[in-house]
Amino acid sequence: AAEGKTRMERLLRKCRIKNMLVRECMAECLGVYVLILFGCGSAAQVITSQERNGQYLSINLGFALGVTFGVFVSRGVSGAHLNPAVTLSLCSLGRCRWIKLPFYAFFQVLGAFLAAATVALQYYDAIQMYSGGQLTVTGPTSTAGIFSTYPADYLSVWGGVIDQVIGTAALLLCILALGDQSNTFIPDHFQPLLAGASVLVIGVSMGSNSGYALNPARDFGPRVFTYIAGWGEDVFRAGGGWWWVPIVAPCIGALLGTLVYELLVEVHHPSQMSDDQNLCLEDSTRKINVGS
Repeated sequence: AAEGKTRMERLLRKCRIKNMLVRECMAECLGVYVLILFGCGSAAQVITSQERNGQYLSINLGFALGVTFGVFVSRGVSGAHLNPAVTLSLCSLGRCRWIKLPFYAFFQVLGAFLAAATVALQYYDAIQMYSGGQLTVTGPTSTAGIFSTYPADYLSVWGGVIDQVIGTAALLLCILALGDQSNTFIPDHFQPLLAGASVLVIGVSMGSNSGYALNPARDFGPRVFTYIAGWGEDVFRAGGGWWWVPIVAPCIGALLGTLVYELLVEVHHPSQMSDDQNLCLEDSTRKINVGS
């Protein structure tokens, strides 16, 4: 047994990747995979069972816990962004290098795509029975909504943009507050739980308009999968060409939420003000030295 364990350890060491960016991208991919596996899996269970095995709150809990465990899976390696809009915001704050943004975003979308494929495979028979073998995007037995978000019948495209901007801004306010140790100290092991709770509260308060995507990867990866897997071009045509809204609006909302939190809270911390005062003092001293 000891020899077999040693052999397995040697084999695993040969698989070890030393490039840090590659490791971070793989962690992001797996983290988003876990998020979508539980989130879209809960949606599949509720929809295909016609709410006999869960209701709307079940989907909220599935995505919230998916975020929680996705963060646990990846945060020690990549910081668990799990969302291109979050990565964009952290890049704008200088907390993540811009060179990482396209790589993170690609692997986040890939993770969502693979998770959607897994859910479709797991629920294949249930989807076929519920839909009568017709993979549709709209109508009483539509199943595309298991994987991606679509607007309610009453919602205009620009109403959806506002909805996603507000929802994602709220998400970033919560995330930045959780990571701001100068505001409130939160033990590391509680942060993933509270990140999931923030998604839960957004879902139960802002989900009815368009399904609270809040995440370009969460929506676009599964949408591409449904396009390939048989739902066809309607996944891009439905809702008046809705597909771009969950990509663009969350990025705008994330930057807005980041700006609001920074201007109203974080920049005013005493430690930050002391740093600014020290910089001003250094500048003044430098000018005096130059003048003398």
